[in-house]
Amino acid sequence: MIGIYLCDDEDLIRHQIQTALEWKIFVENYDMKVVCSTANAQELLNMAENAKQSIYFLDVELKDEEWDGFRLGRELRRRDPHGILVYITSYGDLAWRTFKYHLEAFDYIVKGPEPIGPSAAQCLGEIHTHLMAQRQAPTEMFTLRTGEMIRHVPLRDIIFFETAPAPHHVYLYTSGSRMDFLGSLNELEIQMGDQFIRTHRAYLVAADKIEAVDLKHNKLWAGGHECLLSRSGKAELRSKCCHILGVGLL
Repeated sequence: MIGIYLCDDEDLIRHQIQTALEWKIFVENYDMKVVCSTANAQELLNMAENAKQSIYFLDVELKDEEWDGFRLGRELRRRDPHGILVYITSYGDLAWRTFKYHLEAFDYIVKGPEPIGPSAAQCLGEIHTHLMAQRQAPTEMFTLRTGEMIRHVPLRDIIFFETAPAPHHVYLYTSGSRMDFLGSLNELEIQMGDQFIRTHRAYLVAADKIEAVDLKHNKLWAGGHECLLSRSGKAELRSKCCHILGVGLL
């Protein structure tokens, strides 16, 4: 069973979210449970001391001298690296702050004049879909958030990642699309492992999608796209897949 932990110091908001989550769990028969619903960050930390791969709904603007939502999220991420963080806030654009704290938030629920419960229930449904996709193919899907959508992209479809012009953004290319999401090539390089090669500081390319390499002009082609190739990228190619340098070599 997946535990859900909720921390918001506005009693009405917290009650709306808890009620909506519990109703969603009941109606959809999710294998989940609201374990903790509190206004106090330390109480949540105590309750979640041994939590693993849990779901956390956290108010950003906690009225607490020691904790705000981002500090609380950072501590929870340290304890539960695979937990899912959802932030509750009065402000819409907080992606840059989660990047600053090195946090990956699944979603942001914005407080407004309308009851917040339906948004929380919808978010839980999206989390459930995400978790089911991970269980069916845990090593074959890449999950990203683009705009207001959570996307699950099969690894076999990814051609390469490229640094985007906007700070802290990355492009993901497949044969028929380009997706823009918040990320870092340095982190992706670690996450994707040996299936992908850092051919240049701005490119992370799927090894099996490389079609040709032009060592003289520092280029390569993957899935019909031209990518840059640096000196360190050449060394990476040689160490990870020497056979590529003998196929389509220019």
